[in-house]
Amino acid sequence: MDVGPSSAPPGRAWRGVHRALGDPLRIRLFEALWHGPRSAKELSAEVGLPPDRLYYHLRQLERAGIVEVAEYRPLPSGKAERVYRRVEAEPPGDASSPEEVAAFLESVLDVTRADITAASMAKAAGEHREIVVAQGPLWLTAEGVAEFLRVFQELHARFGSPDPAGTQARALVAVVDLEERPAPSSSGRQADHTGGT
Repeated sequence: MDVGPSSAPPGRAWRGVHRALGDPLRIRLFEALWHGPRSAKELSAEVGLPPDRLYYHLRQLERAGIVEVAEYRPLPSGKAERVYRRVEAEPPGDASSPEEVAAFLESVLDVTRADITAASMAKAAGEHREIVVAQGPLWLTAEGVAEFLRVFQELHARFGSPDPAGTQARALVAVVDLEERPAPSSSGRQADHTGGT
């Protein structure tokens, strides 16, 4: 998941980002913060859970360094509530273990599956929804991979900021080198393999 343009201090550790985002609820919270800083109460309205169910998950996002407390907003009771915001920085790709990346991908797929189901139901009810799911092989040289990623980054730069005239959408891109795919097992089924670039 893209976490914004890199502006992290030199040498800052970004371990645990994929682990922190390895939960569908945390992905929803993280995405909700694209629209600007929110308190747990405001986030609870967006994800449909009470605020007290969110604090643990917000702490995990804070520990990973991708969410921080932007301010303490005074309440009429005299107490203050935390207002969270995204940290505009991107972790290096090699900071997480393969297991953390796999858990992150599983969570992204869970959230995307729920979104596709909701959009399909809305479409069946006569609402306008765009749903595009595609998969296919590409034959890429090292230069081709670099060009593919550059084009995706350009699209993200063009469409990655909230636009009042637009509708939020999720784009999921996985480029996985299949050259080292394990040989089929004796039962004829492919062994599981997870990897990526």
